[in-house]
Amino acid sequence: MRSCLSSKGQITVPIEVREKLGLHPGTVVHFEVVEGGALLKKGARDKHPVDEAYGILRLNRSVDSLVDEMRGPRPRKRRARHA
Repeated sequence: MRSCLSSKGQITVPIEVREKLGLHPGTVVHFEVVEGGALLKKGARDKHPVDEAYGILRLNRSVDSLVDEMRGPRPRKRRARHA
């Protein structure tokens, strides 16, 4: 199978390879330089840094009260006037 490198350094991965490896838009891939060429490997989906930290912080109050303390109280909603 062949593919051509674009002027922006992009390649099109042939459909046979995408299907066999389960490559979809957004799939992480890794390139490894080996003797005589390069190797493309499907990468594991990395966790977002927020996902890594989720659940670490222990609070003895609600997040809303903490945010209110940092930002100040929220504006109150106006009541609709009845005519």
